[in-house]
Amino acid sequence: MTRSAPTRGEAVLHGERKALAHESVVDYIKDVVSTSPTAVAIRSGDTCWTFLDLWERAEGVAAVLSDCGVTAGDRVAVWADRTPGILSAMLGVMLRCAAYVPVDPTYPSDRARRILDLAGPSLVIRDGGAATEGPPQPGPPTLDVQEIPRWRTPASDCAPRGDDIAYVIFTSGSTGRPKGVQIRHRSLVNYARWCTSAGRTGGCGAPLFGSLGFDHSITSLWPVLAQGLQVVVAEGVWDQKLLFGRPGDRYTFIKVTPSHLRFFERYGAPDYGRSMRLLICGGEMLDTALLARIGDRLHGARMMNHYGPTETTIGCVHHEFDPRRLPSLAAVPIGQPIWNTRAYLVDEDLGPVRSGPAELVIAGSGVSAGYLGVADRGERFVDEAVLGGPPGAAYRTGDVVELLADRTLLYLGRADDQVKLSGHRVELGELRHHALAVPGVTDAAFEVLDGDDDGLVVEAFIVPVHGLGNEGSPADAVRSALARAVPSAALPRRVHVVPELVLGPHGKVDLEATRRRLDA
Repeated sequence: MTRSAPTRGEAVLHGERKALAHESVVDYIKDVVSTSPTAVAIRSGDTCWTFLDLWERAEGVAAVLSDCGVTAGDRVAVWADRTPGILSAMLGVMLRCAAYVPVDPTYPSDRARRILDLAGPSLVIRDGGAATEGPPQPGPPTLDVQEIPRWRTPASDCAPRGDDIAYVIFTSGSTGRPKGVQIRHRSLVNYARWCTSAGRTGGCGAPLFGSLGFDHSITSLWPVLAQGLQVVVAEGVWDQKLLFGRPGDRYTFIKVTPSHLRFFERYGAPDYGRSMRLLICGGEMLDTALLARIGDRLHGARMMNHYGPTETTIGCVHHEFDPRRLPSLAAVPIGQPIWNTRAYLVDEDLGPVRSGPAELVIAGSGVSAGYLGVADRGERFVDEAVLGGPPGAAYRTGDVVELLADRTLLYLGRADDQVKLSGHRVELGELRHHALAVPGVTDAAFEVLDGDDDGLVVEAFIVPVHGLGNEGSPADAVRSALARAVPSAALPRRVHVVPELVLGPHGKVDLEATRRRLDA
């Protein structure tokens, strides 16, 4: 019997269609300044700026950029310390109809210089009062935001349009070479306004504790300011008192990665429900075992799983769920598309997949304008018309998903995490799932390395429950559990027991840094 091919309609999910009032977040913030100028916009330590303060400082930045010859469409690099001055600089760059390029000050100088070379900015803005060193020299001209006048009338009434580039975020790329992802204003607006709807339960705003050089932190910035709430600047993920012990109204939301949650659990075990109204998780697979360990401390907070590559503007798929009723799955589903977004399930030839594992392709308002300096957008971008949709760009995520019976998407892992070992196809996500099921294991990560004469081999990094001594080391238990579940070729050559998996500035596990610490 010949199986009929699935129709495209069974292999595509549609987000809600929504019209947007403005073309840029600049316009939404301007509305807040007009209606609530004295509302708090940014709080950082003892510094407190109102929306009028923020706007006037951003106007000053825009005016000085004009004096320096920066025109619409130019790029301006921002040495991205988390300070009120840097946030005003980012807004000022957009006011000038230019695109800001955040560069993480913690980057090695060679990587920072490489990003600046690729970005080709007209100049760099930094905050001379920040603790970090400035951008590498020689380089583009540098402006200190502290020396820019608080307010000046802009040289021209420039308003960003929806198709203009708002910012360029650099990712490492599969080859390790930084790639600049260009995000349009209309993409940022679509995400920001959807966030306004998602965080509909009130609250005082959100803490900003992630690196501004990664788009994970943007959720806690422009969507918050665009709805007239305050951004509370934290020193970092270790700033537990500000994140979870701040008096007064709860945060509207806190955006974290699952690795952040594991960090919090090892060192603080906070009461999430008392601190926030909504907990948004994103960036990595959200395993149900982690949430089960947190238990009642999630009570009182709504929960959302949130998925999206940088190339689709921060987040493009979401799933709100009750942590007291976790699914009988290893991971929480990632859900369905956000506003004005379409999700296609395809095979390697872009044909529709109705059931079973499929690659996820994203189309709609959030798809980026491509990579900086790549005229044809790159091989990851395809025409949505090929998928049966309207003409326009769609992005092949390289992520493997499955459509569940309730029409929600379950994230299964990266297509390039599927490796062949001695003829057996193995998924690293499956290895991690089995390791996390072992009592005494609080976190785990796996890496495939070139074993020279042995071909490709697997190594494991295991984090035991805090305080577990050598007697309770889970290494042997992990080996035994994997031996019962996966082919012998997939068994780790080494199982490293480490106190923690090192987090990179993006809030995700950095195995290279973890290995360096192990070898030190």
